[in-house]
Amino acid sequence: ALISIVLLAVGYVGHGIWREMVATPVATEPIQLSGKTETALFANGCFWCVEHDIEAVPGVISAVSGYAGGTTQNPTYENYAASGHREVVEVTYDPTVVTYENLVEHIIKHGDPTDAEGSFYDRGVSYSPAIYYKDDEQKNKATSVITAIEALRVYKKPLTIAVVPLATFWPAEEYHQDYSKKNELKYSYYRNASGRTKFFETVWGKDAYTFTVTEAPQKSVSIHTPTPPFNQNSWVAYTKPSQAVLRETLSPLVYKVTQEEGTERPGSSALDKNYEPGIYVDVISGEPLFSSRDKYDSGTGWPSFVKTLSAEVVTLTEDNTLFTKRTEVRSRYADSHIGHVFPDGPAERGGMRYCMNGAALRFIPKDDMVREGYEYLLLEI
Repeated sequence: ALISIVLLAVGYVGHGIWREMVATPVATEPIQLSGKTETALFANGCFWCVEHDIEAVPGVISAVSGYAGGTTQNPTYENYAASGHREVVEVTYDPTVVTYENLVEHIIKHGDPTDAEGSFYDRGVSYSPAIYYKDDEQKNKATSVITAIEALRVYKKPLTIAVVPLATFWPAEEYHQDYSKKNELKYSYYRNASGRTKFFETVWGKDAYTFTVTEAPQKSVSIHTPTPPFNQNSWVAYTKPSQAVLRETLSPLVYKVTQEEGTERPGSSALDKNYEPGIYVDVISGEPLFSSRDKYDSGTGWPSFVKTLSAEVVTLTEDNTLFTKRTEVRSRYADSHIGHVFPDGPAERGGMRYCMNGAALRFIPKDDMVREGYEYLLLEI
């Protein structure tokens, strides 16, 4: 995956690490592995994401990131694309729990099988999706799954995912293995900004997490488990990442605003004119700060609210910079600079104006609040 994309992304980290807002197939009772194993090879764009998603499927024993399909031996991250290799993941699985066809369905559903020239942010054949087969039987199984999914007409474009003969697998460097676990913050921003999850959940909804065109040996494998919900105490144990980590992972604007008390240009944030129902959370911690019902057009060019969700979610400090006395607003647990509060808001709504920087906030639409764990705040919208 492209590290440079991470630096441009804006996401959030909850509970000290980012919660991957992707429900996965799990078993309703403990899975009994048979001891039998088989391997399969898949490409689906960024191998960090492929590895992360497929490891969560019951019956998958391991997933290893690597390269395959090119013209050179022992490719590295620096030269694999130039020699025609794809980013791939080698999956070891128990066929009595999850089948090759199940894995093919999972791969198709968890990427964009209509894009033959890359995958979301990452462009080029090295990021294009592919299903590898070891023999004619597997080839037929893969094409049958593709045909079944095409018949559902869930995609606006034809499926172009490649079905190709098995190629030599070359494991990637150690720092790429289990990247989502070793580098949660970097991975989270990349994943959020890429749009991968939003794309496949928009296409499939809850069916992204079930097997709908293939049959699993154990029915429990295809059960959908929702994201564990937040509650008002969820951020008590939050640990803010170090400044070094934040500087590396936040965009320059987000870092300047939240960590250096900067101010975005008026009218530059898309959140200024956003009046869709939902909540506004701290871009660093994910803690909810404002409700859309308290937002109004102040005419200043900055997102403005008449109040916070509760007095406890922010801290107010005196700010004497710019040769004037102002009241700074900071988030409670991440201690992010968000903006200032002024006593010139609508009198009929309390008279306060929380003038915020959109760069310090992340908006979560009402329709996404349950999926992202904020169901307890639905009555506040």
